[in-house]
Amino acid sequence: MREHSELGVSVLLFVIGVLVLSDALTMHVDVAQRGPVGPRTVPVVVGTGLLLVAALLAVDVLRGGRGESESGEDIDLSEPGDRRTVLLLAGVFLANAVLIGPLGFPVSGALLFWGSAYALGSRHHHRDPLIAAVLSLVTFYVFNNLLGVPLPGGPLMGVL
Repeated sequence: MREHSELGVSVLLFVIGVLVLSDALTMHVDVAQRGPVGPRTVPVVVGTGLLLVAALLAVDVLRGGRGESESGEDIDLSEPGDRRTVLLLAGVFLANAVLIGPLGFPVSGALLFWGSAYALGSRHHHRDPLIAAVLSLVTFYVFNNLLGVPLPGGPLMGVL
């Protein structure tokens, strides 16, 4: 079964495709609010595409097709992965998910951007927090004011 391990990816794509299609087809749509392209169109296209790719991948694997192993241009594949970086990034993303409600996006986003930069190796302790704060505020402003996607402002809501 080891030579057919890519079938796991095919099964995963199939399950996601079925979930997307079942959710799209059971979506309640009011006829009055429907335009020429309804809200079901994109999920149906994506779900159908996922099912098609899953089937094509399964057929290719069963016919003997295999993905190429990563050769790595300048990476020593005999070395283990950097668990510290992965754990730091996972912690930063988890902290963002927990803190976005009480602190709002500007503060939690700044912590997310700064923590990601730190986890990935940046050691500019004076510059990185400032860049993270500016990036977070610009992102908040673009999404909240220009795109109309409301993000939680937290305690800074009255200031921003």
